[in-house]
Amino acid sequence: MVRPGEYDLQTGEGLIACPRCDALHVEEELTYGETARCVRCGGILARPQSGAFTQIIALAITTMVLMFGAIFFPFLEISRLGMGHGTSLFGVAMAFSEGVIAPLTVALLGVIVALPALRAALLVYTLWPLARRRPPYRHAVRAFRLTEQLKPWSMAEIFIIGTAIAMVKVGGLATINFGPAFWAFCALIFVNLANRSFMCSTTIWDAIEDGGAATDGREQVEPA
Repeated sequence: MVRPGEYDLQTGEGLIACPRCDALHVEEELTYGETARCVRCGGILARPQSGAFTQIIALAITTMVLMFGAIFFPFLEISRLGMGHGTSLFGVAMAFSEGVIAPLTVALLGVIVALPALRAALLVYTLWPLARRRPPYRHAVRAFRLTEQLKPWSMAEIFIIGTAIAMVKVGGLATINFGPAFWAFCALIFVNLANRSFMCSTTIWDAIEDGGAATDGREQVEPA
């Protein structure tokens, strides 16, 4: 972070834009526990927390473990008149892996499983050396920028909400038993909420910059 008053209006260096209203502010050094808010809308600009990097890494690893279970463990079982059938997301993907619907299946699994798992892995790659007070890895800037770009496309929460709504409609026609994969997705929602409460993009960018990595184009990424 820079000291108050040190900024360049031509390059934008030393300035931070509010992710809600785009109001520009001069960056200031914050201590752990302090929160910088937008003077216009009150949105959070930066909120460094002690031990946040370690907590984010732990939550990211938890996300990858839950995603692994969500793919291969049974997702749900539907039974009616003594006949039942259960499947996993991997089984569904294999069932629709041929024909014109195959690209849709790949895209669906991508936004539900692959992108959240990739984003979690990139967070671990970015924050692991920072949490140990070491210089960031060589491609830390690209990795963290990609995590911010993938954020709107990680739709695990949307998937589980849509599944719950669909199961309410099917519930009157058959008996539904949810498997471990369904509950893994439910747990993933709370893990993501906890991750967002600890994560501050501005603090991470500053830690990468302080570690010696070039952060050109940082202002193009909205802080969490």
